[in-house]
Amino acid sequence: MDFFLPEDHLQRATPAETRITLLNVEPYPDGYRLRVNIEMTPFQQRPHLEVSLKDAEGNEVASSSIVEPLSWKIEFTMHVRGELNNPYTLEALLFYPDGPAAEPKTFTFDIKPPQASGESDSA
Repeated sequence: MDFFLPEDHLQRATPAETRITLLNVEPYPDGYRLRVNIEMTPFQQRPHLEVSLKDAEGNEVASSSIVEPLSWKIEFTMHVRGELNNPYTLEALLFYPDGPAAEPKTFTFDIKPPQASGESDSA
């Protein structure tokens, strides 16, 4: 019955060793949603994540709290509030309520404004 738990062979990290290994953002074409991908070291205990999105002026325009994710690979959608103000910085902090916390990871990117109806890419 091993085929039901394919990740069971992984070396799982202690809380002190658990880290974010990948942070990636892909803006949707509408200019107001983001696909966020986070990968962590496989963990023994489920961590917490705080994810915040800041615009060019340092204003927080979106945030998310993820409590004890089931998997070490997660993907979710964030919604951008307000007018576009590039560049944006996404920061993800992995921590345990009773300690320890890892150094936050950041990812800086631009969001293209959505094209108005009837506009074409070829000019």
